Amino acid sequence: MARDQVVIFNFRCLCQVIFILSSFSFILFLYWHQFSGSCYSINQIMAQNQNQEIDLLTFPSAWNHLSFSSESDPRPNKLLKIAVFVKKWAQRSRAGGLERHALTLHLALAKRGHELHIFTSAQPNSSFPRYPMSNLNFHLSKPTAAGYLEQAVVWKQFQTQNSTGKPFDVIHTESVGLLHTRARNLSNLAVSWHGIAYETIHSDIIQELLRMPEESQAYALNERAMKVVEEVKFFPYYSHHVATSDHAGDVLKRIYMIPEEKVHVILNGVDEEIFKPDAAKGKDFKQKFGIPESKSLILGMAGRLVKDKGHPLIFEALKQILEENAKFRESVIVLVAGDGPWGARYRDLGPNVLVLGPLEPAQLASFYNAIDIFVNPTLRAQGLDHTLLEAMLTRKPLMATRLASITGSVIVGEEIGYTFPPTVHSLKKALYRVWNDGREALEKKGKVARQRGLQLFTATKMAAAYERLFLCISSNGNRKDVYCKYHYPFN
Repeated sequence: MARDQVVIFNFRCLCQVIFILSSFSFILFLYWHQFSGSCYSINQIMAQNQNQEIDLLTFPSAWNHLSFSSESDPRPNKLLKIAVFVKKWAQRSRAGGLERHALTLHLALAKRGHELHIFTSAQPNSSFPRYPMSNLNFHLSKPTAAGYLEQAVVWKQFQTQNSTGKPFDVIHTESVGLLHTRARNLSNLAVSWHGIAYETIHSDIIQELLRMPEESQAYALNERAMKVVEEVKFFPYYSHHVATSDHAGDVLKRIYMIPEEKVHVILNGVDEEIFKPDAAKGKDFKQKFGIPESKSLILGMAGRLVKDKGHPLIFEALKQILEENAKFRESVIVLVAGDGPWGARYRDLGPNVLVLGPLEPAQLASFYNAIDIFVNPTLRAQGLDHTLLEAMLTRKPLMATRLASITGSVIVGEEIGYTFPPTVHSLKKALYRVWNDGREALEKKGKVARQRGLQLFTATKMAAAYERLFLCISSNGNRKDVYCKYHYPFN
């Protein structure tokens, strides 16, 4: 009897997984159909509206394609008082993507003269960074046990600042820094999503397919499907949604059923003054870490060295290639920047893999200048990885997992880099292809990558788009028409 119950339970679990996989495949087909048309749509918009104005709130593509006057003007016409909710502020080299986005964006807005009030948590046993700007204000609070903002505390802080001087013109929350229970009915609020549950289902499927027989089965798929349902229910409480990738924007509109005038795609950006080509820095970096000139190909990886970033996958691919190909061993070296449990494992691969540990942004820029290609084997389908954008601006080609957010916004063609399905066999093929193509081909791809990076992925482009969105949703009457309308050209 007990055995029968186990069989029935396993059969039910199998049916649920098959249902989720089938649903996911169908939705992917819908997305592919839509996205294949979206590239055409943007060309249509450019052709049909050259001499017309458009409503920014219904603009279907990334705002990074647009050129705003704030990209060249040192000061905006109108200064805003902006409230920002972010659960954790960036701490040196260990900041995640959400924290790095918050840091880059809001420092740029503060430099333009806007008054910012950052509501964030004070991390225990760490000093909080200081900035020489009187218009950048931090309001710290103790985080909850789960690491989130204590909503009652930060809301009281917010109300105090909202009643001091003029009220806030706009409110910005990084993901659920401000929960929907507090955000509802705030028409001048925008939330930036750096990962939503629907995207994470793809990551869960990949990790389940890569699971080793001796590893226990995860039951995250069922839980994640219910998380999607929860998000579909509460996301509408936020007035405006910023998707950080084209794919996420499409999901918010199609799967989460948020009205198109409430969804705005603003791609992530990184500091173009830090991440730029500098051959001298690259040479110094290679000398500092003793990288032989005899190596004809230098691969680079950076970020958290954890499972969901794909490090077990590329570890196995590199291990097999290094064991089976003597010429590859002689000519290739891999630089790994970051920290995490897989750092020690990489050291087991021998002298062909050099683990550098976590690097500060300036060191990271030198790291990019030292490599020939940047490799990102991530299994995380959500968000838009900053390391890819940093490498692009440093004129490096890319090699990354074939995920919708990456192929839809970043590696949009072979002229920029390489993509691969998340399997060891496919990754090995991609590594061999990079090796065979050689430095000359990689340099050509790097030039195209930097050109696209400068067009779309700079901190200046990102900040200009957010500033315009904030001006739009904070304005009333005739001024709203001024800030919510756009006159061409496209970028």
